[in-house]
Amino acid sequence: MTEATPVVEFSNVSYVLPDGRRILQELTFGARRGEILVLLGRSGSGKTTALKLINRLLEVSSGQLRVEGRSTKDWNIIELRRHIGYAIQEVGLFPHHTVGRNIALVPSVQNWRKEKIAVRVQELLRLVGLSPEIAARYPHQLSGGQRQRVGVARALAADPPILLMDEPFGALDPLTRADLQREFLSLQQQLGKTVLFVTHDLHEALRLGSRIALLEEGRLVSLTSANKFLTSSEPLVKKYVDAFGTNDRQPEKP
Repeated sequence: MTEATPVVEFSNVSYVLPDGRRILQELTFGARRGEILVLLGRSGSGKTTALKLINRLLEVSSGQLRVEGRSTKDWNIIELRRHIGYAIQEVGLFPHHTVGRNIALVPSVQNWRKEKIAVRVQELLRLVGLSPEIAARYPHQLSGGQRQRVGVARALAADPPILLMDEPFGALDPLTRADLQREFLSLQQQLGKTVLFVTHDLHEALRLGSRIALLEEGRLVSLTSANKFLTSSEPLVKKYVDAFGTNDRQPEKP
C-alpha cells in the first residue's frame, strides 16, 4: 500500500434496506492518510450510514469498501474496530463508570497492562484539555463540553490510525463548539490521524475539513478541497453555500 492509496476507500458502494429503499447509491471516494475528510449534507443524506459501513456497524449491500487496502469483509470485525476510533454526538459514555474507566475501555479489552492504561488515561486527558483529576469523576458530573472531550479521548485511547466522528460537537453551545473545533484542529496537527467527520454545518466543514464531500439522497454530489468549495460551479453546492450565507468567510485554521 503506497502513500497515495486511500486509507478508507468507497468503490461504487451502495446500502439498501430490507424493504428495498436505497440509503446510499454507488458512492466512490477515498480518504487520504492524515486528512480530515468532511462528509457534509442535510439530515437523511446518508452521512452517518457511510460511517457505520466503515466499522461494520452496517454491512455494504454492493460495491467495495476498503480500509488500509483490504475489503472490510476481509477484516476480522474486532481487529477492524480496534483500528478505528469512533466519536458521536451523544458521546455514549457509560454512566456507571468513571471517566478514567470510560477512556480505558478499549485498552482494557486489548489486555494492556494496568500501569500502561493509567499513564494513557492521564496523557489523553491532558491532550484534550482536561485536568487529570477528572478521571475519578462520573459523566453526570461533567459539563457537555467536558463529556465531549472525554468522548474524543476515548476514541483515541488505543491510538487508532483512523477516526470516525459523527457530529461530535453538534449538541454544544456555539462558543463551546468553536473552542472544541479549534482544539481538535490543534490535536489533529499533533497526531496526524485520518479523520472522516460528519456534519450538516457548512461553517464547521469549512473550518475543519481538508476536503469536503457533499452528499444528497445517498449520492456523492461534490468532492473538493475546503478552499474551493465556496466557489464551486456545482448547482447543489451553490445552493448549499447560499443557504448558509455567501458572505461568510472560511474560518482560519490554526
